[in-house]
Order: sequence, then structure tokens, then C-alpha cells
Amino acid sequence: MLFVHAGGMWRAGPELLVLLATVPPGDAVVLDLYETPVQVNPEQLRLMAMQRWQEQMTAWLVEHEQLNKQR
Repeated sequence: MLFVHAGGMWRAGPELLVLLATVPPGDAVVLDLYETPVQVNPEQLRLMAMQRWQEQMTAWLVEHEQLNKQR
């Protein structure tokens, strides 16, 4: 769930999504995974994070359902 955007390293997850939902529109400076300040467009970063988060959640769901079938 790690990804690079605007020169920063980000972890897609609830914390990042909530933070980006509270940032006003327009460019903003946000701390990345390594606490480096990065100027980003919060909406673009939120969309990328949401896409990666949903991909991971879908993969986990499929794996969980397969494990339940084996029981």
C-alpha cells in the first residue's frame, strides 16, 4: 500500500484518507511517510490513495473468502 506521489512516499490507508479529506482545496503541504513536507494537490493524492486502498481491500477480501471455503 506504499506509493510515490509528488516526490513523497505515502501509505494508502484510513489515516491518510481522513487527513486529505480535511485539507482545503488547492495545493497544500503534507508530511509524507518519512515526515518530509511535500507540496501536493490533496484531491489527486486522495484519489490515488483511495484507489490503492480499495485494490488492497479487495485482494484481502478475496483471500479471506478463499480461506473460509477451505475450512
